[in-house]
Amino acid sequence: MSQEHGGDSGTTTPYETARGRDWPSVRQFNVFVENRVGNLLSVVRHFESTDIRIVSFMVVDSADCAIIRMVLSDPERAREIFERAGLPITESDLLVVQLPEGVRPLLDICKALLGAEISIHYAYPLLVGPHGCASVALHVEDHDTAAGVLSRLGFTLFTEGDLQIDEDLT
Repeated sequence: MSQEHGGDSGTTTPYETARGRDWPSVRQFNVFVENRVGNLLSVVRHFESTDIRIVSFMVVDSADCAIIRMVLSDPERAREIFERAGLPITESDLLVVQLPEGVRPLLDICKALLGAEISIHYAYPLLVGPHGCASVALHVEDHDTAAGVLSRLGFTLFTEGDLQIDEDLT
């Protein structure tokens, strides 16, 4: 289903999303912790007694601290859990793109963004993509333009609604 999102220039860009949401963006939580053994487990444990799924995560570490980047199936409830736990967090917008059929799907995505002169700051795969589809999370230089380019070229972009727990998977 195609939706439109108006930009600053007053034009509209059609977006193809898996469930027809109007904004192809997924929130990523950046959780800041000391770089110590067991801290990843400590953060993950906050979700073990909930039905919130960890859709994807990546750890970036330095000598003193680590950033755990997480995508969760219910970001509103996840934020509440982080806040109750007193964990320092920030949020970022990601594009979640279904890997297209073919021999080199990641190459196709990278070429599309390079053709539009959009830098990829970082990327990581989803543990289980929406509807069981292989997908990649991208943090890009220009979210709006990247979403428009990928959509126009026929890539499927997912939204937070697509990350909700699918009853068929539970």
